[in-house]
Amino acid sequence: MIKFYLFIIFVFSIFLCGIAVGHYEIFPFDLIQNFKSLVLNNFEEEQNDILIYEKNIDSLILINSENDIIKKKEALRNFIWNDHVPYSSTILIDENIIDERYQNISNLKSIYRLDIGMEYDVHSIAYLFLPENSNDKLIIYHQGHGGDFILGKDNIDFFLDKNYAVLAFSMPLLGMNNQPIIDLDNFGKIKFTTHKHFQFLESSEFSPVKFFIEPIGVSLNYLDENFNFDSYYMMGISGGGWTTVLFSAIDDRISQSYSVAGTYPIFMRSDSKNIGDYEQIIPELYRITNYLELYILSSYGDDRIHVQIFNNNDPCCFSGNISGIYDNKIKEKLIALKSGNFSLYIDDSHNKHKISEYSRSLILQHLNNVDLNN
Repeated sequence: MIKFYLFIIFVFSIFLCGIAVGHYEIFPFDLIQNFKSLVLNNFEEEQNDILIYEKNIDSLILINSENDIIKKKEALRNFIWNDHVPYSSTILIDENIIDERYQNISNLKSIYRLDIGMEYDVHSIAYLFLPENSNDKLIIYHQGHGGDFILGKDNIDFFLDKNYAVLAFSMPLLGMNNQPIIDLDNFGKIKFTTHKHFQFLESSEFSPVKFFIEPIGVSLNYLDENFNFDSYYMMGISGGGWTTVLFSAIDDRISQSYSVAGTYPIFMRSDSKNIGDYEQIIPELYRITNYLELYILSSYGDDRIHVQIFNNNDPCCFSGNISGIYDNKIKEKLIALKSGNFSLYIDDSHNKHKISEYSRSLILQHLNNVDLNN
């Protein structure tokens, strides 16, 4: 019994010592902190070690002229829409809606709710945030796989406060978007809750990639007809960054596009955490135009720029300092094409999967036409 009490006293003493060390930062607090930093730094270096086996990156870029770009864009459109007219889905508009989640946003005049209906009863819900004081420019904000674009409220607030209108989207099946029950031939009825389900809809007549791209184009057509914005920009996080790359590659109305933690070229995806979701690895799509070529399409054109930002210590995916792996190749190609701009930045300011204050400020500087290379 005495041994038991001594053991309890010993454990309790160790507990009290731990509290004292942590609270008052007394010995061996510094040793513990140094050990912790060493372990975390080694972990981050291991996490950020990108395995690359492809050495001839130039050979992957089959774009050498404006005609090549035109053909690539046309091939992408044919893959996504087949022989159908792009951006022909129905759109329903509710003006001046009330959503209490956004009532404390600065410089907010009104919110419009856009409902785009597509095949298989898949719907995309977007919000158009109109500012009280407007600079007549609009930026599309696209949330990733995290869910509803309410997760990007700080980004929406930031750009509204700078007098930009904001058009916000979530990815298909996520956020306020519906999850339809679809009767599949040979498989039966199933509720679509994940993008992996979309592969069951693939056919020679239909590509589910349409669900990701169509709502944005339909919404811009509505804006063209009903508003007088003089510029359209686009930004997105994660899967929204992927959407930003693909949409700006197809639609030249996006003059500036910003993808944050959105994509890697396929040859940089040996690590399973970077392989991506269904839409990121569709072989038929990326045989038409691979990621390097998509970056060029997103960048190409007079006064157009595509910017990629990666979080160096991103716990999700696409982390690490990848400067110099492919960005210089893209820039060299654009110089040869004599049109368009491309930039890549590494965000060291945090260790989360998000658009940080640093990234927002960087994007704003670009939007304000500040030459960041000077």
